[in-house]
Amino acid sequence: MRTDIFARLDREPEPPKIEAPRMSRHRIALFGGTLAFYLAIVSAVLVTSWLVALDWKVMLFRPYQQWPELHAFLDYYVVLGQRGPTAVMVACWLGWRSWRQHTLRPLLVLGTSLLLLNVTVGAVKLGLGRLGPHYATQIGSAEMFAGGDIFPSGHTANAVVTWGILAYLATTPRARRYLSALSATVSLGVGLTTVYIGTHWLSDVLLGWAAGLLILLALPWFEPLIARTEAWVFALREQWRARRAGARPGPATGIGPQPVLLPQPAGTESITAEPAGPPAGPVLTGAHPAPGARARAHTRPGGAPAAAPAGVRRPPPHTERGPRAAGSPARPMTGG
Repeated sequence: MRTDIFARLDREPEPPKIEAPRMSRHRIALFGGTLAFYLAIVSAVLVTSWLVALDWKVMLFRPYQQWPELHAFLDYYVVLGQRGPTAVMVACWLGWRSWRQHTLRPLLVLGTSLLLLNVTVGAVKLGLGRLGPHYATQIGSAEMFAGGDIFPSGHTANAVVTWGILAYLATTPRARRYLSALSATVSLGVGLTTVYIGTHWLSDVLLGWAAGLLILLALPWFEPLIARTEAWVFALREQWRARRAGARPGPATGIGPQPVLLPQPAGTESITAEPAGPPAGPVLTGAHPAPGARARAHTRPGGAPAAAPAGVRRPPPHTERGPRAAGSPARPMTGG
């Protein structure tokens, strides 16, 4: 009886074929425009342009003091941009979809996007080393290369990618439109919430939106790798099933009795016990052994008689025994 998770999948009807998005010209144009915007934000902060001055104005305005009644709600709302909780929620939903649709693609797409997010955003964070508003040291400074890790905003980029995956994996145009609007609203709110609380500059949020959108737009380039990975995983599953089926014990097969070598004294030939079977030669019907008749005894070297066990081959006559005289009377047969 199969107990693996795919046992129920094989009883479900096969879903329609879901085609992965392709890197169209429209998507390539959006990717190029978003990349240009990304580089423009980084350049504007590096040269301490008007964008840095806007960052300081928003920070000194202190939105959390202007609207304190929103603080309690936004402290919980910003969790929608934290990588751990959002990844678990979305992974549960996509895992159920993978189970129903007989495919690992939703989970593999989520894993690929989160891996790209960690590598690209993490590398830029550590490379630029910008300090956050609460740790700023000089008014009007960009606070770059000071050991920080807040540029771009990880909460914002994670919200764009995690919730945008739902729209990317949608199976109908209508669902894609609704989920795109939902993910855009959530990611926009998460980014502005970090500015309200004071954990990020406004430019951090702008760069986080661009970073997350770049990952979503680049996912079709990784679809062939995702397909190969899925095929490899299913091939491993089939090999494991084959090994598991081969390890089950088969039906017992009958093995015939083997000859047993009996120990013999030195100077005599070995006597091999054979399985009991029908007697060789013709059988005399009507001849019965007399009561108390004993089996013919064998003579060992030295004259010691020994009874031959039942089913044991008689040894050949000894060479030192002379031939029987021609005139000797024949021994009468018992029971004749």
